[in-house]
Amino acid sequence: MKKFFGNKIAIILFMLPALAIFVYFEFIPICQVFGYSFTSWNGVTKATFNGLANYKKLFGTSTFWKSNLNQLIFALIITVYQMVLATVFAITVSDKRTKGRKFLRVVYFIPVVLSVTVVCQLWTAMLDGQGLINHIFALFHAKGQDWLGDKHLAIVVVSFVNAWQWMGYQFALINAGMKSISSDYYEAAQIDGCSKVMSHFKITIPLLKETYKFCLIISLTGGIKAFTEMNIMTNGGPGRSTYTLTYMMYSAAFNQNKYGYGLSAATIMVLECMALMIFINFMFREKSSETEEKIARENIRRMAQYEAK
Repeated sequence: MKKFFGNKIAIILFMLPALAIFVYFEFIPICQVFGYSFTSWNGVTKATFNGLANYKKLFGTSTFWKSNLNQLIFALIITVYQMVLATVFAITVSDKRTKGRKFLRVVYFIPVVLSVTVVCQLWTAMLDGQGLINHIFALFHAKGQDWLGDKHLAIVVVSFVNAWQWMGYQFALINAGMKSISSDYYEAAQIDGCSKVMSHFKITIPLLKETYKFCLIISLTGGIKAFTEMNIMTNGGPGRSTYTLTYMMYSAAFNQNKYGYGLSAATIMVLECMALMIFINFMFREKSSETEEKIARENIRRMAQYEAK
């Protein structure tokens, strides 16, 4: 059996079904998007090649640059919010002294299983001028805000809604990653007199490198592809203050019947996602497990010296 699974032909045969599905449903459509982005096409009649006209028009509009800025804001907010809180919550529930750990795991993950539409409608109602959030402000004699109507606040608020819903997913990943870390490291740190907080900074976080890489890819590429919350909560407004490249693509293709122009925005979005993934993989270049163990031991030694001072 081991000889069979070590056979390259057998490996290729097992990979073929999944590879065929990927090529047909992912690779070919992406190639079609790239091809149609060089055409003038309304989605029905025959496409007409127009070279780089769509890209020139795209780069020449202020909406394109505003959309990229919104994506950056969205991605940074959800990444910082989700990864910081998810790490704190994962460390909290991993401590055996924490009461109600099982209950907390469920509570943190509940928003993830809710429908995006339900979550957006819920937060839209709370963020309304007469909604719960402004009523809370009124209790403290503070001035309410037009949360979704302010062109400067809207993108930030929408980002927090997404971050709130999907933080539980990041929490589940980080919590699972922490369970794979050997307790020997923490015991050695405790023997050397290191505090729990420093142990997590020097042991937990460095050894969760692969988990954090995956979390970063999910959150940052998710920020670039942001669409649903904008579509439901603000409709891209006020004005175009919550536009993203995905929303530009949707608006051009389905509202204006300019599929070629919309697909040029989609192509740029795909290229940005690919560039970001390459950059993250470069920053998190893999090291051998032996090297990681050396890093953990060195961090424990440094912690002991720091605590002794």
